[in-house]
This record gives sequence, structure tokens and C-alpha cells, in this order.
Amino acid sequence: MSAISAVDTALWDIKAKSLNVPLYQLLGGASRDGVLVYGHASGRDVEETVKAVERYVELGYKAVRAQSGIPGLASTYGVGRGALHYEPAEKDAPPENQWSSEHYMNFVPQLFARLRKEFGPNLHLLHDVHHRLTPIEAARLGKELEPYHLYWLEDPTPAELQESFRLIRRHTTTPLAVGEVFNSIFDCQLLVQEQLIDYIRTTVVHAGGITHLRKIANFAELYQVRTGSHGATDLSPVCMAAALHFDLSVHNFGIQEYMRHAEETDAVFTHSYTFESGFMHPGDAPGLGVDIDEKLAARYPYHRAYLPINRKLDGTMHSW
Repeated sequence: MSAISAVDTALWDIKAKSLNVPLYQLLGGASRDGVLVYGHASGRDVEETVKAVERYVELGYKAVRAQSGIPGLASTYGVGRGALHYEPAEKDAPPENQWSSEHYMNFVPQLFARLRKEFGPNLHLLHDVHHRLTPIEAARLGKELEPYHLYWLEDPTPAELQESFRLIRRHTTTPLAVGEVFNSIFDCQLLVQEQLIDYIRTTVVHAGGITHLRKIANFAELYQVRTGSHGATDLSPVCMAAALHFDLSVHNFGIQEYMRHAEETDAVFTHSYTFESGFMHPGDAPGLGVDIDEKLAARYPYHRAYLPINRKLDGTMHSW
């Protein structure tokens, strides 16, 4: 599906360029003036996370995903290097993270209580569980987070057993977001049709390109499920631009993940999309509005990198 995604996105780009129009005009035009995006704030503890969220607010963001180091665990998902991006991969060997669901569930409500106290009710706050909890654990966490009105709780439990979301749904009104690992509309069918989620996070590069993503969005619209496409930095500016054109056009758009690329990446992939006051726009350059400098790209050879290995405190392997 990733190969199909690449070909599909390229064909949309070629078609729009041949007509000398931005791609979103071929998708029915703009449904909104801009695309609401969220950034990734993290820290080794609550105080660092508060400062990281504050940096995003100062930059104009209206929505921020907040992750924090957990007392009793040496390292964990979502706490990355750099102020404005999260990069978990390591070049030398897979790093190992420790995990305890008990430590995590006891800590996260404290984090969001502090963030709401610091930033008030109007800032959209998001959080990623990263598939690590059982359904009943996820239900408990969602219920305990209800007073802090999260925009969404992402990937609360592995989505392979989609029926498990029925249990979570019975216990909490915290909005749920799932889908960055999905490859087709069939992966989404039960979750959307039974309204077990509120945001579908399928992405251009994994789910068949813009054509198939539009099918998913149209299906989700029937059940008042909104989109929230995945947008991590392992997706290039080409993918970011494609997502933004899709976001700008689709009626049931919710929010777009926006992890800023490194300066070197932006130099290789020149692009017309822009960020201002918490919103992005794909720009009005023909097609996707992205070009690649192949000579400059050749100066950055590929280096293999590894995502972390996750273990419980007793050494058991656990979902990363």
C-alpha cells in the first residue's frame, strides 16, 4: 500500500501541475482557510513538559501533544531530542526503554492536571499512549483524564483487536484517535461504523495515497468521525504537503499532526506550505508545491537507524 500511495500521490501531483493549479483545487477546492495543526511537546518531567508546551504556545500553536518522562522509568516513548521535533531512532543500536503501565497510569492524570492549571481550558491538549495499555487499563485512563478535556487520547490499546474499543467506549467520553498503522478502509470499518473512535489517523503514505484516503474520509463522515492524519518526521515534506492538500479539502477534517523537519530536510525538499498562528496552508503553487534538490540530497547518504526496544520492569518484551 505504501508503493501504491507513492504512485497515487505522484499522479495527483502531475495532473495538478499539468493544469497549473494547486492540488487541493482538484479535490473540490478549499473547505476552510487553513489547517489546524498540533506540535509535540515533551520533557524529562512535568516541569520540562510545561516549558515545552509554553514554547509552542508562544509560537502560536492552538493544539499541543504533551508527553513526559515517568517517575520510576529511565526513559519512555514521546520524550525526544530537540525542542520542536521528536526523533526516537538511534543510529548505533536499538535503545531500550523500560515500561510500567502502573507507573504510567498513575502519573499521566497528574501531568494534565498541571497543564490545565497552567494553560487554562482553551488550549487543545493531546496525548499518545502508543498502543501500550490493555482495553480496561485504557478505559480507566480515559475516565481519569475526562476532567482535563483532552482533544484526543491516541492509540490507547493495540487496534488489531478492534472489538476491544467497545469496552473502552463504555467507560469513558475522552475522544479516541486511531489509525496511523492502518493500510486500508477495511482496517477502519468496524471502528468507524460502530463509532468506537472519534478521529481516524490514516495517512497518505500508508493508506493508498490521496485517492484511498478520500474514500476513508467519506466513509468516516457518515458516522461523524473526523480525520487527524499522521504526520511524523519519518514522513517527508512530500507527504506533509499531500496531507495538507487533503486536509484543506476534506469536509470532516479534524486536526493535522505537524512535526517540523530538520533544516537539512527542508533545504532538500523546498516547499510552498506555510505555518502561521497554529494553522498551515499548502500554498498555491502548482501540484503539491514541493520540489526535491537531488544534488543536495546526494550529500546526505542513508544511515540505518533503529527504533527502541521496550521492556517491562521484569524484562518482558512489550509493544513499543
